[in-house]
Amino acid sequence: MPAVLEEFEPIFGQPKVEWTGSNSGLGQSSEFVFYLHSPDPSHLRICVTDFRDATWESVRSVSQLDDMRDSVGIGGSWSDFIHYILASVKSEDVKLLLEALPDSNDTKSAKLVAQKSKGMPRISFSLTKLTASAASDAMANLSLELFKAFKGLQHLFIQDRWTSAYPSGSRCVFKSAYAEKNETIQSQLELNSKRQKLQKTMNSLDKADVSAPGQSSPDKHAAQDPSPAKVTKRAVPARRRAKGRGVVLQDSENEKDG
Repeated sequence: MPAVLEEFEPIFGQPKVEWTGSNSGLGQSSEFVFYLHSPDPSHLRICVTDFRDATWESVRSVSQLDDMRDSVGIGGSWSDFIHYILASVKSEDVKLLLEALPDSNDTKSAKLVAQKSKGMPRISFSLTKLTASAASDAMANLSLELFKAFKGLQHLFIQDRWTSAYPSGSRCVFKSAYAEKNETIQSQLELNSKRQKLQKTMNSLDKADVSAPGQSSPDKHAAQDPSPAKVTKRAVPARRRAKGRGVVLQDSENEKDG
């Protein structure tokens, strides 16, 4: 069964820069960042950049790593060798060896060298310089992966602080109180929303009553015409007027006979 690379977290670091050559790095960058990861189970990739004008990379297949294992002289299993590479790159003794071209500011060669500890075998990766879009893509990918790693560490840090500040029992009480408060706030928001909708409906009805042409209530007419209503005098019959003025005298039967 062919060897494969086990999944591992990307490794970031800042190597110590050492220049060799006639110019000894005059006018060149002295701050670099490297990024080691496995793009797939069959390859190991290293990217080194100063985020300006110098970017290198090294890609090693599983078979090339197996050859390196024989040349370095690391005993044990394949997994032990990969773990040794990762431990060496994570150590404090990681160097970026740069060789300058004669009478030039350009670089002739670059190599990343790592050693787990003094007296242990060194791991060396020859680097190839990237230019144009390849360099831009490499820097962009490194920046994105570095940000992801930062967010992961930030999450772990916050989680650790939370665990330290709130033991399991108090966390349950805190979460319960938070949930209850959240429900209360949600209920208040829903009630306010219903009140606002009701108020808008009432305002719409009032506007409709005012704007309706030729329609008004009797109460409004009464309010607009405060003068008292005129009373029309009715004619009284003559017979009733006569009775009102006095008594009508008539001759009695005795007077007629006399």
